[in-house]
Amino acid sequence: MTTTPSPEELVARATALQPLLREHAAKIEADRRVPEEVISAIAEAGLFKVSVPKRYGGYEAGMRGMLDVSAALAEGDGSTSWIAALVNVCNYMTSLFPVRAQDDVFGANPDARVTGVLAPTSTSVKVDGGWRVTGRWYYNSGSWHSSWAVLGVPLTNETGEVVDQGLVLVPGSDLEIEDTWFVAGMRGTASNCLIAEDIFIPDYRTISIPAAIEGDFATEMKDEAMYRSAFVACLTLVLVGPQLGLGRAALNYVVERAGKKPISYSFYDTQSASVGVQLQIAEAAQKIDTARLHAERAAADIDRHAAAGTYPDMVVRTRVRADTGYAVRNTLEAISILLDVHGAASFAEISPLQRIWRDANVAGRHAVAAPGISMEVYGKALLGVEETVTPLV
Repeated sequence: MTTTPSPEELVARATALQPLLREHAAKIEADRRVPEEVISAIAEAGLFKVSVPKRYGGYEAGMRGMLDVSAALAEGDGSTSWIAALVNVCNYMTSLFPVRAQDDVFGANPDARVTGVLAPTSTSVKVDGGWRVTGRWYYNSGSWHSSWAVLGVPLTNETGEVVDQGLVLVPGSDLEIEDTWFVAGMRGTASNCLIAEDIFIPDYRTISIPAAIEGDFATEMKDEAMYRSAFVACLTLVLVGPQLGLGRAALNYVVERAGKKPISYSFYDTQSASVGVQLQIAEAAQKIDTARLHAERAAADIDRHAAAGTYPDMVVRTRVRADTGYAVRNTLEAISILLDVHGAASFAEISPLQRIWRDANVAGRHAVAAPGISMEVYGKALLGVEETVTPLV
């Protein structure tokens, strides 16, 4: 009988891979792609199975498991961590589909990796037994490394009227990849465009996004706690994991060098002797801890409700979005302080700090993780304001 690894063991496996990720980080960025050697190492460590049902050999490690594994990987490389985070959350979404659809993915291949795009940038035509779909989906992180995709599609009836917003499961063999990801940071995430031309999607490989947002999932396996987790909360909070790891990586790098690096044009032989630097390091560390504590609080909310079989109310769900945005903002502020401490050397091409800075700032602008809307929906929920500015809560 195979023993399911504990969350602590999964984090230890991710931590053990950090030297490999650091070794490849510059090449990952230059090639705009994570090499198969690294992807295989993550797969062999089981870190793409964090959210796969135990029925298929997965670990069902919950929201906290997804968060902590991606944070540990990000201490080695941001792009690799982002891919792992997105694969794991898309594997979670796949596990909300009917078991017949899950069997198509994980039953056929327990090591299957799913990526996806929620936005319904496509069209559909209702046909017997399903839909025919054409579309282009930006930006599909991990596109080179997945065998399936979950994609947003407006579902139509026989007269062509849109009657629902769907999420559909599509095999990679039905899709083309257009290489479109040319960006300042997170270059290795392969967040390219997926293209479908008149492909068939059977009914059973479709779920309703509005229903999922309210906790009405299609899986028949109602006793599996992880797949009772709040839908949007999971999709949102998973984006914080890479940020936390990047923040820790920046802090460790600057602290390790502060005892040797002088402060130019001053009498300080080392940065660590400066009270000003001491205060800045403390402030950056506190901001990273603040981000972590908010993320852990949000993960605990998600996992607690899932274990109890209850669906969190609007205040809790919007608070998860606010925690996400607040964690991202604090991490970015911490990294900025650390670059101030380390100085112009931070921007040398050979310095990992400039890559961490770019990766974190690009990832931190993801629309669902950005603080603006997140704070607004939380404030509205606290005040009882019923105005809706986004369905994603």
